[in-house]
Amino acid sequence: MKSIINTAKQFIVNPKLEWEVAKENTNTAQQHVMTYVLPLALISAVAIFIGVGLIGYQILGYRVQSISGGLAQAVMSLVSIVIGVYLSGFVIHKLAPTFNTTVSLDKAVKLVGFSYTAILLAGILNIFPPLAFFTFLGGLYSLYILYIGFKPMTNVSEEKSMSYFLVSLLVIIAVYVVIGMILTAIIGVLGFTAFGGFM
Repeated sequence: MKSIINTAKQFIVNPKLEWEVAKENTNTAQQHVMTYVLPLALISAVAIFIGVGLIGYQILGYRVQSISGGLAQAVMSLVSIVIGVYLSGFVIHKLAPTFNTTVSLDKAVKLVGFSYTAILLAGILNIFPPLAFFTFLGGLYSLYILYIGFKPMTNVSEEKSMSYFLVSLLVIIAVYVVIGMILTAIIGVLGFTAFGGFM
C-alpha cells in the first residue's frame, strides 16, 4: 500500500518525472490493474456506497438514500474502471501501427491506468454526494497526466503525437461511456437501480 501511495503522490505532484519511472515498470497489464488501479478504484467505490447508501443526499426536495442504489453505483464504478483501463489500453495498443509506432499491451494499459490516478483519488469526494461534482477536477488533471505521459510511453513521433493522443482520448471516453451504459442495463435487469432511494 505504501508503494501505491507514493506512486500516486508522485503522479500528482510531479507527473513528468514519474512517467520516466513508469517507463521502466516491468509489471504486466494484469499486475498493474490488480496492484495499482484496483486498490485506487476501491476508494471511489467505497465512497460512493457510503455517500449514496448510508449518507444520502437531497434532489428536488426529495431525500435519496438507498443501500441497493449505493451498492449498484459502487459496483458500476469499480467494474467500469477496471474493464475500461484494460479495454482502452487494448485499443491504444492496436492503434499504434496507424501512427507509425509500437506500443505493447502492457505499456498501453499502464498509460491509461496511471493516467486515472487523479480522478480515482478524487473519488473520495463521493463520500459526501454534494461534493461529488468536483471529481471533474480530478478528471481534468488526469487528462493532463495522460498528455504528459503519452509521448514517453508510446514513443510516437512529434508529428503524429497530437493526433494519436486525441484519438486515444476519444477511445478512453467512448469506452467508459459504453461500459457504463451496458452495466446500467445489466444492473437494471438484476433488479438494482442507481436511484434506489426513489423506490
